[in-house]
Amino acid sequence: MNGATRREAIGGGLALAAVAGLSQRAEAMTEVFDTTDSLGLAALVKARKVSPAELLEGAIARAEQLNPRFNFLAQRHYERARKAVAAGLPEGPFHGVPWLLKDLNTYIAGELTEGGSRFYKGFRPTETSELVKRHERAGFVIFGKTTCPEYGLTGTTENKLTGDTRNPWNPAHIAGGSSGGAGAAVSAGVLPAAHATDGGGSIRIPASCCGLFGLKPSRGRVPMGPPHTEGWGGLAVHHAITHSVRDSAAILDATAGIEPGSRYGAPSPRESFLSQVTRSPGRLRIALMTRPLAGTPVDPQCVDAAHAAARLCESLGHHVTEAAPKIDAAQLGFASFAITGASVAAEVEDRAKATGLDPATLLEPITQGFVEYGKQFSARDYVRANNIFQAAALTMATFMQDYDVILTPTLGAPPLELGRINLTPDCDFKTWGDRTGAFAAFTPIANMTGQPAMSVPLAMSREGLPIGIQFIGRYGAEALLFRLAGQLERAAPWSRRRPQI
Repeated sequence: MNGATRREAIGGGLALAAVAGLSQRAEAMTEVFDTTDSLGLAALVKARKVSPAELLEGAIARAEQLNPRFNFLAQRHYERARKAVAAGLPEGPFHGVPWLLKDLNTYIAGELTEGGSRFYKGFRPTETSELVKRHERAGFVIFGKTTCPEYGLTGTTENKLTGDTRNPWNPAHIAGGSSGGAGAAVSAGVLPAAHATDGGGSIRIPASCCGLFGLKPSRGRVPMGPPHTEGWGGLAVHHAITHSVRDSAAILDATAGIEPGSRYGAPSPRESFLSQVTRSPGRLRIALMTRPLAGTPVDPQCVDAAHAAARLCESLGHHVTEAAPKIDAAQLGFASFAITGASVAAEVEDRAKATGLDPATLLEPITQGFVEYGKQFSARDYVRANNIFQAAALTMATFMQDYDVILTPTLGAPPLELGRINLTPDCDFKTWGDRTGAFAAFTPIANMTGQPAMSVPLAMSREGLPIGIQFIGRYGAEALLFRLAGQLERAAPWSRRRPQI
């Protein structure tokens, strides 16, 4: 994926396929999606070695072939995509490249968006998200939406509306959440990148579970609306899950920038993010942190993977020191549940008032638990929770005056078996919270402080499941993360490490 020679070879194969029979074209499409990233696909379209229509039909065929096994499709927008191709696409950096949106708070006017919830079944928004407009201006062809858990509330993609999304590396295990459908689709080879969102790790968790690259941008970097330009009090952000680092950087170039009406925006980069991927990051000061702030246990395989990543970084000239910021985990836990619970409760009440639906009969038990929990908080509690997040951001900023990045395992364990942390569990709300918190032990702090963070697919478990390594950067410092990610991708390539489908 990262070598020009390999992309040229695939391009040559496609050129031959263009004059061959339909079966040969189908085989060529399978090969190209398995070996070429999104920028590579756009280059093939530009060189007229493949058409946008061929790429679209290849992605649709691949999705229909693999969805019964892994269950990553929530909505199909095939005819809309075909009409877009026939009408002519913008000449953006991803001209003609197939694309999937996450089926959560990302809207196309008039098209279904159900958010993994029976409470939203049949919902059709009246507005198109600014981010979707930017995706389409970049040339992406949106042909569907991917699965997520109800309200994006957990680190696995299992729900009562669409069922369980399964990990292509082992279908008995989770693909992560809440962007698990995106992770499964990209990992399975349906397409090389897909849209994802992250309110507590929901880009990085599925990236880790599925052996992919996932970067959570800084707060305010990518549009969130309309109708709202902030999600969960600033915890949530949008971006993508990808195979290649350069795709992630180029997608961020195409989508970043303050949106109309937004309260804030991340500082504008001096140069493109894509230009950073091939540059040296210099000699970085890295803080190695293998113990979560809450002190929950971490699987030894994840700890070993983090130490191996630290040694890799040292071999690349970086200086690694074991260190961690001093932040009160109990206060962070209160703040997180207060803001998330209050946000979910308000949204549920508004939906119930607008539709007359009874949420108690449609929501999953843990979602209903969030609603009940959120109702307990006052406006004063919400302000206190926000103050806790601001204090944590100040503490992290002070800590990172001495370090360029923080290195952690992305997760507290390799991908769990299905059924452990879904929203209809075999346990009460507190036990579920403890399980989920121990699994996603390292990711939420970056959402609370607004910092960028990435999961890099550097390790595998003894059982053959991916283990991601997280790097957290200073606020607004995606450029440095992309430089480090590009260096790691060249030093320890992962593009050929794919599940056996």
